[in-house]
Amino acid sequence: MLRILAAFIFFTRLPFWKLAEVPTEYFKNIVSRWALVGWFTAGLMVIVLYASSLILPAGVAVALAMITRLLITGCLHEDGLADFFDGFGGGTNRERVLAIMKDSHIGSYGVIGLICYLGLYYLLLSSLPVELAGCAILAGDPYSKGVAGMIINRLPYARKEEEAKSKTIYSRMTTGEYLFSLICLLVPLCWLPKPVYFLAGLLPVATWYMLTTLMKKKIQGYTGDCCGATFLLCELSFYLGITVIYTTTL
Repeated sequence: MLRILAAFIFFTRLPFWKLAEVPTEYFKNIVSRWALVGWFTAGLMVIVLYASSLILPAGVAVALAMITRLLITGCLHEDGLADFFDGFGGGTNRERVLAIMKDSHIGSYGVIGLICYLGLYYLLLSSLPVELAGCAILAGDPYSKGVAGMIINRLPYARKEEEAKSKTIYSRMTTGEYLFSLICLLVPLCWLPKPVYFLAGLLPVATWYMLTTLMKKKIQGYTGDCCGATFLLCELSFYLGITVIYTTTL
């Protein structure tokens, strides 16, 4: 239970830390609970989406849902995405990539990357009916977090432990933790209204493979920023798949 609480404390900015004091070592096993946190963040997003769509245009409702998760997570994953774009865009070797990603300043690659990401995220969801957009979020958020979390079992951590931004290096998932994460990422797919939409789940897996292959080549491992970036890009590819299926099966 403390490991689940640790995941909610780390991956959100809500005061879950008030519920109990969690020892530091529990934060090393939070990745296997990341998809479960996605149930929570997706649920709040959809509540805001559906409630606001009753009195506001669908596009505005989507924007409010997006803002909801940004506030809940404190832009944790978006910060990682910006650092990822800066590092992999501007770094010419392993040491330079890692140094740029650790720099707290955002560069041109990060700015342009975030603009493109947020713009495409908004356009994809707002192009869907509100009901389908809600189902896509309920499935896509936890599914993509679960897929992204598999990175820690494919790659080693790229930095030394004392150089980690969060001061915590994730432990590789055990078989039990892997199965728990797998259940948490697959069950939400039941929200999708038609079986054909399950095909969208192939894109995050392909995105994960390409990104982890790039990380292995460039920095021989992963960082926390890489985890956040992988989640967001996997999720974006999932919504892209949902949108393509929707528009081609009308």
